[in-house]
Amino acid sequence: MDTPLETQPRRFYDGGPAGGRPDPTAPPLIVLERTLDMDVDEFHMGRRLAYRDRELGQLLVPVDMTTFSTDLTSVPSIFLWLVPRLGRHLPAALLHDGLVSGSFTAAPGVTIDRERADLVFRAAMADTGTGLIRRWLMWTAVTLGTIFRDRSTMWSAAERLRWRVTAVGTLALTALLGVIATLDLFDAERVWWVELITGAIGAVVVPLLLGLLWGRFRAAGMIAGVALALLLHVTAAVALLTGVYQIAERPVTRATPEET
Repeated sequence: MDTPLETQPRRFYDGGPAGGRPDPTAPPLIVLERTLDMDVDEFHMGRRLAYRDRELGQLLVPVDMTTFSTDLTSVPSIFLWLVPRLGRHLPAALLHDGLVSGSFTAAPGVTIDRERADLVFRAAMADTGTGLIRRWLMWTAVTLGTIFRDRSTMWSAAERLRWRVTAVGTLALTALLGVIATLDLFDAERVWWVELITGAIGAVVVPLLLGLLWGRFRAAGMIAGVALALLLHVTAAVALLTGVYQIAERPVTRATPEET
C-alpha cells in the first residue's frame, strides 16, 4: 500500500458551466439531472467538476455535458448496504467516470489509461474524506473492473490474460475454501468455537498469501480475497433475498395496470 494521503478537500472545486472557466476558489457544485430512460439510473451533470491531482495537475470532467452520463457510484445492488451510491465519495466517483470514459480535460501531454484513473480515484476519495477501509474497497472493486472489462490500459494481451487468470483463480479458491470451512463447522469433530476461530484465521491468512500472486496489484488481491472470505455468507444471504424479491416482483408488476 502507498503512503497515507492527507485529506485536502480544496483539491475539488467548481468546474463551471459549459463554456465557462473553472474557479479554484469556489467549492464544487454537483448538479445532476436524471435521464428520461427511467429503466436506467443514469444522470447528466449540470456543471463541470474540477480536481487538482497531485501529479497530473488540473482534471476537468466532463468535456461535453450533453453526451456524458453517469450512474454515480457503480455498485451492484447486493453491495449497496456496504457502499451506497451517494456519499462523501461521490465527487471522486464522478471524476472516475469522466476519466475512464475519456470525457476529461487535462494539461497538454497528460494521458490517463484505466489503471491510472483508478489510482486517481483512490487519491480523490481520500480528499473527500472517505474512510480508509471504504476507499480501498472501492479501489479494489474498480481495479477488478479494469482487469475483467477494460481494454484501454497499456497492457499487452499476455498481461491482460495473466491478471484475469490470477484474479479468477485466487477468488475462486478463496470462495471454495470458505464453503469448505463453513461445512466443516457442522462435522462435530471439534467444538464450534475452535472451528470458527480457525476458519476466521484462514479467511485472512490464505487470501493474503494468494494476493501476493497479483504482482503490482497485490494490495487489490489481498483486499478482494479477505473481503470475499469475510463477507461470503452475508453476500450470499443478501443475494438470495434479492433474488426472491425480484422473482416475486415480476408477476405482480406485470399484473398491475400502468398508472396514467
